[in-house]
Amino acid sequence: MKKEFGRDYASVEDTHFIPKYRARCHCGAVVYEVCTDPVDAKICHCLVCQKLHGAPMQWAAIFHKHDVRFTEGIDYLKFFNSEHERNERILPCKVSCGRCGTLIADEGRRMWLAFPSLFDFGHVSRVPASFKPTCHIFYRQRVMDINNDLPKWSGHKNHSDRL
Repeated sequence: MKKEFGRDYASVEDTHFIPKYRARCHCGAVVYEVCTDPVDAKICHCLVCQKLHGAPMQWAAIFHKHDVRFTEGIDYLKFFNSEHERNERILPCKVSCGRCGTLIADEGRRMWLAFPSLFDFGHVSRVPASFKPTCHIFYRQRVMDINNDLPKWSGHKNHSDRL
């Protein structure tokens, strides 16, 4: 694993890391594992997510970086920092596969915001409960109303007005 990328992540040599879930990009060039359930999951309605995902919202399951390890394709990773509009790993940033273009995750300073649709949940036909969103964030920027019982925040969860 590249030193400049892998410092905060689990190593493939870590014998204590027991994979629980595996995710991959569309073409399969980039593969990573997580060893635990997410600490939270959210639906983001911010304008940056809307534009970069080409969708009205983005669903992310949040993991600590030390609970993530890459098993394939680290050299295919591409980074984009939307604040500086640069294709560099300036945190926080979007992470994608340089081969097929799949958006893989948002990398924060301490956290990895994974996209649950990239995970293989095995024989389970439904997404595990731990991956289900607990709230909507940046809901004021929404392009459509979502009628569910999840809390809706104007910005980040617990750090903005609850709508």
